[in-house]
Amino acid sequence: MALVTTEGLKTEMEMFDVPCQDDSVLDKMVELCICNRIQADEMVLEWVAYSSTKNGLELTMNTLEQFEHEVLNKKIKSRQNFRKEETHNRTRDIHSLQELIKAEEEEENLLDVYSTPAKGSQKRALTTPEHSQSKRSAALLASPSLLLSPSSFSPSSTPSQKYSHRGAKGEVVVTFGAVQGTRWLGRKDPGAGVQLDLLEGPEDSLRCSYKYMFQRLRDVRNVLTEKIEELEEGLRSHFNIEEFSPVSLPAQDSITVLGQVCCDSNGKLNAQSVLLEAGPEQGGQQVPVDLSEIEEYSLFPGQVVVMEGMNATGRKLVASKVYEGVPLPFYTSNVKMETDEVAEPLNVLVACGPYTPSDSLTFDPLLDLINVIIRDRPDVCLLLGPFVDSKHEQIEKAQVTETFEAIFLRCIESIVDGTKSVGCRLVFVPSQRDIQHNFIYPQPPFTLPNLSKDQAQRVTLVPDPCTLLIEGVTFGLTSTDILFHMSAEVISCGTGSDRFSRILKHMLTQRSYYPLYPPVEEVNMDHEKFQSFGQMPLTPDVLIIPSELRYFVKDVVGCVCVNPGRLTKGQVGGTYGRLLIHCSTTSEDGKRVSPCLAAQVVKI
Repeated sequence: MALVTTEGLKTEMEMFDVPCQDDSVLDKMVELCICNRIQADEMVLEWVAYSSTKNGLELTMNTLEQFEHEVLNKKIKSRQNFRKEETHNRTRDIHSLQELIKAEEEEENLLDVYSTPAKGSQKRALTTPEHSQSKRSAALLASPSLLLSPSSFSPSSTPSQKYSHRGAKGEVVVTFGAVQGTRWLGRKDPGAGVQLDLLEGPEDSLRCSYKYMFQRLRDVRNVLTEKIEELEEGLRSHFNIEEFSPVSLPAQDSITVLGQVCCDSNGKLNAQSVLLEAGPEQGGQQVPVDLSEIEEYSLFPGQVVVMEGMNATGRKLVASKVYEGVPLPFYTSNVKMETDEVAEPLNVLVACGPYTPSDSLTFDPLLDLINVIIRDRPDVCLLLGPFVDSKHEQIEKAQVTETFEAIFLRCIESIVDGTKSVGCRLVFVPSQRDIQHNFIYPQPPFTLPNLSKDQAQRVTLVPDPCTLLIEGVTFGLTSTDILFHMSAEVISCGTGSDRFSRILKHMLTQRSYYPLYPPVEEVNMDHEKFQSFGQMPLTPDVLIIPSELRYFVKDVVGCVCVNPGRLTKGQVGGTYGRLLIHCSTTSEDGKRVSPCLAAQVVKI
């Protein structure tokens, strides 16, 4: 600590235009600096901040004593509490460990210089400037638990008691497919030779600049119009419809109209507030819809549908039938496998953040997940955000000692280094709740410029949403909770009780990762980007769609839809998913079969 003098204090006070002519006040401030172990500039900054809250308080001996009581004494108490917590915390900070290891190694080297070589000493590996680190230090520093030391992130971080004492660890809560006798282990050499590609195009296609807070209504209207036109052809050919009538044209006979479902107000959609808005080719007008004669329907704002009905006055369509959209075809590979070649199944692990309990910034759930990866040795790990959750209480209150970006990078480093022995492929998907990342949808992939060449070969950074091709099997991924958003907007009648399957079918038939329009307030959608990167290029074989709602695995129109849940639920542990994938979607007779042999949702 540098020496604090009255001259130094005067210089700092002149910089902030703090007047003080009383030498006794300056001497008192010097005394406070020494007693509280703070520098002159920090003392002046604390006074400026304090005086500004008191309407420009004048610096006198009385006000200085008041400042000492209200500010400095509290800082001392908080510092003492932090030290007590730190001594009781078993996990040491990585920097102190580095110094300890270095000191011990220097001591050992010094003893070696003066000691006589023994037989055992020959076993010690020779060190070179390129490989000077001992095995012990390498093992300790590579440990993910040290990188994720809670005291590194927040002075008030203590392990979550509820998470530590959770029950039913490793319990399987959902099963799908032939799980009897299934070995949930990866291949002999996980990750080696796994073909993993992004179907949408080059990874950097979403890295270009966004027009933040600059989106014209005309551009949004054009995107919605093109959406109607794209689905029109599929609906026309599938249901053998010759032509669509204008929605507001009076007609005494039954007509067939095409349009987008919307609400007649800013409230929630209900059976009495449904409007059908046609595209430009059908007049581009809105007409109220009477659903009383339809026995079965499921509608939501933004859905493109075909309706049959009567519109005698041109002011209201009395609908008699609703036609939903048609899913896109599945992926078909041009490469045919030999009949005698039996590919080993692919083991895929899926987890979604948050990776910390809500009452602590400790990454214990993430460390437990890394241990699961080391145990099961999956071939591919699909890890979805948030990694640094913007909804975490300590993040919201900024009770952290590092930048959000630094916490995120250390989190990723722990995952990459902690799974190095496994060698599995790692796919990172961002989330709208990642506080250090772009808060926009579709969301560009993370940027990790400091990855080494070996690490970069294992890591794939993808946007949200995206479609991946893994060993000939397509995966649709999105970290945005569209299930939760749509469950509050869908209205239905006579469609049964499986609400999740209906919503998932809507996504597949609308061919979109986010078919809801307008989106909920927390989703900042760039509609021009969404038109290019938010649509499904095909129907995925597996759709990963994590949600706050209850976990599940369902087969919907041939697509295996998986909600693995979140790794933490409040203060307790959550769930993750694992899938066993057969790398062929064609049976011997040429028909398509589901590539998902088995799937499970497991408690962490």
